[in-house]
Amino acid sequence: MGENVLRVVDLWKSYEDLHVLKGVSFELAQREVKVVFGPSGSGKSTLLRCINMLDPPDKGEVYLSGQNLMEPGVNINAMRTRIGMVFQHFNLFSHLKAIDNVSIGLRRVKGLPKEEAREKAFKALQSVKLSEWADHYPAQLSGGQQQRVGIARALVMEPDLILFDEPTSALDPELIGEVLQVMLELAKAGTTMVVVTHELGFARAVSSEMIYLDEGVIIERGTPEHFFTSPKSERVKRFLSQLNILYGGHEKLLELSNKEKSE
Repeated sequence: MGENVLRVVDLWKSYEDLHVLKGVSFELAQREVKVVFGPSGSGKSTLLRCINMLDPPDKGEVYLSGQNLMEPGVNINAMRTRIGMVFQHFNLFSHLKAIDNVSIGLRRVKGLPKEEAREKAFKALQSVKLSEWADHYPAQLSGGQQQRVGIARALVMEPDLILFDEPTSALDPELIGEVLQVMLELAKAGTTMVVVTHELGFARAVSSEMIYLDEGVIIERGTPEHFFTSPKSERVKRFLSQLNILYGGHEKLLELSNKEKSE
């Protein structure tokens, strides 16, 4: 599997009296995909924000390819360029075309010349099947297309790993599939990913491990097989049955993953 790209050790995070994370630890090897799921308010988004230091943890350590991000003197901005982030609400610049939304980080952060940055941005848009929309503004794109621009923006920086924070939860149901399809292809191409999602079809298709987080604590972890056939905790069983009622999984994606597994 290669060395650990990410190691999270005993992370704690509170906001005043609210304890959001209570000693979370896990590791992520190269090319692995871990899916974090659990009820609202369980600390999933906070965990991602602690990993990329948007919200530094109160206690614990985050190692990126062996480097402790909590050490004094670490250049957090430089380290953060190596962690891609795809947000729930796209966070695109409305006044910039798709290609400029994707290339801006290369120019501002990596100092690439305009033409080289545009070339790389165009390739990233191609990889999320949006090259023909390169010169459109966010307002001219559907939610699914905007989210795919967000994924291209993370990809183009060639990060060590990409964090996805419920990337489909702000989308209309008919647009979710196109975003999950792109993420499925990224996973199959070996992109190292931590994905917070309720999309069980996607989790089943690509995750090497699923982590169930509730009230800031990892309650249970295991392969998708484990969760779909024999979860141990009653809380997990209840949550999974609620999800099935709410979402029913994305059947097409499930069919796709089952087909691939049987081939």
